[in-house]
Amino acid sequence: MGKRSTKENKNIYQLAREDMELTRDKASELLSYISADRIEKIESEKSAPHPDEILAMGECYKRPDLANYYCSHECPIGQKYVPEVELKDLSQIVLEMLSTLNTIEKQRNRLIDITVDGEITEDEVSDFVSIQDTLNKISLSVDSLQLWVQNQIAQGNIDSNSILSTYNK
Repeated sequence: MGKRSTKENKNIYQLAREDMELTRDKASELLSYISADRIEKIESEKSAPHPDEILAMGECYKRPDLANYYCSHECPIGQKYVPEVELKDLSQIVLEMLSTLNTIEKQRNRLIDITVDGEITEDEVSDFVSIQDTLNKISLSVDSLQLWVQNQIAQGNIDSNSILSTYNK
């Protein structure tokens, strides 16, 4: 049996591995091409992880959110373009999404007025920015719902074949 870490400031990768009750050696066996030494370097932040390692850890540790964390916190491109998606309960995701959809419904006519002439005038900018913010919230809600589904599949709570057969109808 491997030693248990007593380090206080564990990174997300170490916490995910430990949540699965895996030692570095056992995780390395399951990950096949990532050595225990490499896992230690990633977890101690002596070495940055590679995207393929993150994908493998996410699958092995049943944590698809590791990919979003990596992209939004560690990848230079992702830091600029990928928002962090928080893991939330389904009810919270749905309520936030419905609230935001209600807001955009109220803003719909204003968006039409702003864009009908193909220009955004000075007096329309603040309304347009507000509408854009609402659209970003809708996008984050969709991302959050997708992450929730991926987590449910990874945890075995949803059969991925059921999801795929529904989409293919």
